[in-house]
Amino acid sequence: MSGGVEWALHCCVVLTSVEEPVPAARLAQLHDVPPTYLAKQLQALSRAGLVQAVQGKSGGYVLTRSPALITVLEVVEAVDGPGPAFVCTEIRQRGPMATPPESCTAPCAIARAMASAESAWRKALRSVTIADLANDVESDSGDGALAGISAWLSAPGA
Repeated sequence: MSGGVEWALHCCVVLTSVEEPVPAARLAQLHDVPPTYLAKQLQALSRAGLVQAVQGKSGGYVLTRSPALITVLEVVEAVDGPGPAFVCTEIRQRGPMATPPESCTAPCAIARAMASAESAWRKALRSVTIADLANDVESDSGDGALAGISAWLSAPGA
């Protein structure tokens, strides 16, 4: 999973705390990450319909729907794509002890184990929403943590 997923998730959580659009540069400043790289993650979220770019002087990014309706899996797939994390290359069919292709009609034990793990991983990520993460941030960092972030994002000079 790319680092962009972490950044995108943090941005989505932060966007739950604001009423007005937040510029990408301000989000990058908040997280101390390169603005151009973060902009790519925000564009991926926008293409997936999870955030909307608002144009104009007071423009920036906003969530497109309730944080309770955006899953962590949606963010992961927006940034890293929907493809599987593990791709079997049929290595068992190579080398001096290669298994003949006609004997490889079903996925091998490794491919099955990885597919099972990926299924569980996707199910777990599908069960957590951005609202859940925002609630956990408040629990982990103390009540008012997101309000403090909101105030910082809205401060003059933003």
